[in-house]
Amino acid sequence: MFDATFMNQSNYINGEFLNAPKQWPVYHKYTGELLGKVALATDKQVEKAIQSSQDSFKTFRYFSAGKRAVILENLYKQLKELTDTFAHLIAAEAGKPITYAYSEVHRALDNIKTGIRMTYEFDGNKVPMDYLNGQGKTAYTIRQPVGPVLGITPFNFPLNLALHKLIPAIATGASIILKPAPQAPLTLLALAKLLQQTGIPNGAVNILFTTNELSQKMVEDNRLKVLSFTGSDKVGWFLKSIAGKKKVLLEMGGNAAAVIDDTADLKRAAKKLSYGSFLNAGQICISTQRIYVLETVYDDFLEFFIKETEQVKSGNPFDTKVINSSMISKKDIKRIDQWVNEAVRQGAKILTGGYVLNKEANIYAPTILTDTNNQMKIWTEEAFAPVVLIEKADDFKKAVNAVNDSRYGLQASVFSNNLKNILFAQNHIETGGVIINESPGFRIDSMPYGGIKDSGIGREGAFYAMQDYTEPKLIVLDT
Repeated sequence: MFDATFMNQSNYINGEFLNAPKQWPVYHKYTGELLGKVALATDKQVEKAIQSSQDSFKTFRYFSAGKRAVILENLYKQLKELTDTFAHLIAAEAGKPITYAYSEVHRALDNIKTGIRMTYEFDGNKVPMDYLNGQGKTAYTIRQPVGPVLGITPFNFPLNLALHKLIPAIATGASIILKPAPQAPLTLLALAKLLQQTGIPNGAVNILFTTNELSQKMVEDNRLKVLSFTGSDKVGWFLKSIAGKKKVLLEMGGNAAAVIDDTADLKRAAKKLSYGSFLNAGQICISTQRIYVLETVYDDFLEFFIKETEQVKSGNPFDTKVINSSMISKKDIKRIDQWVNEAVRQGAKILTGGYVLNKEANIYAPTILTDTNNQMKIWTEEAFAPVVLIEKADDFKKAVNAVNDSRYGLQASVFSNNLKNILFAQNHIETGGVIINESPGFRIDSMPYGGIKDSGIGREGAFYAMQDYTEPKLIVLDT
């Protein structure tokens, strides 16, 4: 299915691949077969990574934009040639449907292209100062990297979400240490083989997999100046509390909601939201989890939505027609089954699904619940599973209030052709992004992506992350 030589199992530190005595097993998420054992970086190797990152930063920060862009161009060319290899590796270790795994690689390539463009274009700005005692002076800012970055990445997009941290670092001249998720570390370690051929200086990029204890040590280390984390809010806020004086960027998901009003194209909305609820087993930070429909169109929408859901194919991620495949672990499939059953005991009704479809392959049936409330975990927490809630709303404002009834605030969507409702949603929905007539899961990698409340701090997207990785320095010239 894929070239096993690219399933790198050693840590990439200061330009070398280093093994270690302790190994971490990584399994095929659908078949359960052992894909490989990854070396757990030792204390000494972690120290070498931190020191080499600090040392490399002293020179890498002064690389010209042209030299930095060439590094990204070399990475792009190699990854493009290995599209099939990386797509199959992602599907195997993350359980991602193969068509969506290909989409991730294609997005990663586009992400690199954006980074190349931003490397040339990113700069400071002219500062107006020709007044009062500034008369006769010229002022401008230049952007300089803050320092070495620590990037901690999740399992659900093992390539592209890592690149959302790596690309801005290379583009700005910041060295970076990347630590992949334990469920799917092979893809990022395989990327190290490509980076070794890009001309990037030793130590400018370190990729290592290690224990939580040593990862925490890196977060606490003052030599690393920026922490960029993507994962659960519980872990993210804890890491922020121990990060010291670092600049901290957190992308921590949510329980994305959608509103359907009485002017919406109901069939189109049902199709978009069903796909957005169950794709990749709902293991996307902006998977649709809650839907609020005006009661005048509720029955019609529900009919369309259930029909679309029943057409969702579940099964082997290497089947090109599959949308809903394996959840990442048996622990997670057990958790979501417990949440659904608990909600039912508290009064929720199952409209379809609500059971484990394939225990051996960790597949949960696409599930629709109704009669839910904000006392249920399935409402208040991030499900990260193929489960969606659908409820009636008396009017549009109440639907928006229901969207906001969450400690999360990443993205939400509104399906409407009523300009008044669209503008109300734009101004009143409490999320980092409001998507009109698309699912909450819409994303282009160059856009400012991130949330408010418990969904995080900062924004991804090359330009926006480059701002977070750098700081302005004011230059004043007395002419």
